[in-house]
Amino acid sequence: MNSQQQIIENCKNQVLKNEKITELDAKILFSTEDRFLKHLSDAANEITRFFQGKKIDVEQLTNIKKNYCSEDCSFCSQSAFFNTKIDDYKLQPAEEIIKQAITAKNNGADSFCLVAAWREPSDNDFEMICNIIKQINSKIGINLECSLGFLTNEQAKQLKLLNVKRYNHNLETSRTKFPEICTTHTFDDRVKTLQIARQAGLELCTGGIIGLGETVKQREEFVLEIAELNPEEVTINLLVPFPGTPLELQIPLELEEILRVFAVLRFLLPKSIIKISGGREVNLNDDGKELLLSGANGIISAGYLTLGGNSMNKDAKMIKEIDLET
Repeated sequence: MNSQQQIIENCKNQVLKNEKITELDAKILFSTEDRFLKHLSDAANEITRFFQGKKIDVEQLTNIKKNYCSEDCSFCSQSAFFNTKIDDYKLQPAEEIIKQAITAKNNGADSFCLVAAWREPSDNDFEMICNIIKQINSKIGINLECSLGFLTNEQAKQLKLLNVKRYNHNLETSRTKFPEICTTHTFDDRVKTLQIARQAGLELCTGGIIGLGETVKQREEFVLEIAELNPEEVTINLLVPFPGTPLELQIPLELEEILRVFAVLRFLLPKSIIKISGGREVNLNDDGKELLLSGANGIISAGYLTLGGNSMNKDAKMIKEIDLET
């Protein structure tokens, strides 16, 4: 057996024994030569099936407030800094959001996430969202997640009291790449919100976007920074260059580079949900089948913040085709 294959095998067996691999191990795995990527992928899949079984976590989200965001994240079509000509709206009426939650549950979603495009919720908006959460809890009963930007300690505690399961706040990219992607807040600002959510007892979902023009080394850093937070869920988006944003001409990543991220994350976080999020229908030829056999065990279905996506029926069929389950 080649030395790289042996390292992959040793790391896999270590993880299967509930032992953590070292940061050095993770870096070695991340630098696996392309000719051994299938071995890395298969090992990540074995870890996934051992800890997660065949179940794929399917999430549906709703963009409860679109555009009007004060931040200058260079990938984002909802930033007020860029003229992307998307349709926009302020906070949706409660009945519209509840209707979407009912549809998500009826279609088989495991969770429903409320997402808002702003730096942080105002007191008034936060109160309205809390009322929506109460109604969803009483009328529907589906695992609720929120992605509402920066939080105060009190807001996080309130979400926990309302039985919100998980809070999403993405790192977006590595610490060293972040200043090139956003100038209106810092990487540490984002980490602080995750710490606030954790302290309030909320589960964490974090991740970001790959393909922003980061180096391979920065993608490796990003993976290690995510793992350091030990989130219950990781969400990895594949950049879709949006006309009007500074990254509109960015070249997509090769599949091999995407696969490395998902596979090494699985070695580092064997018990977490690792989710293929925005951009899979655009960047992948198979809607995510190969990644679901390379460490991923979750998807977001039925569309994203400003992009459409596959129907949940189509995604359910895709999952069944690779002998996995919704």
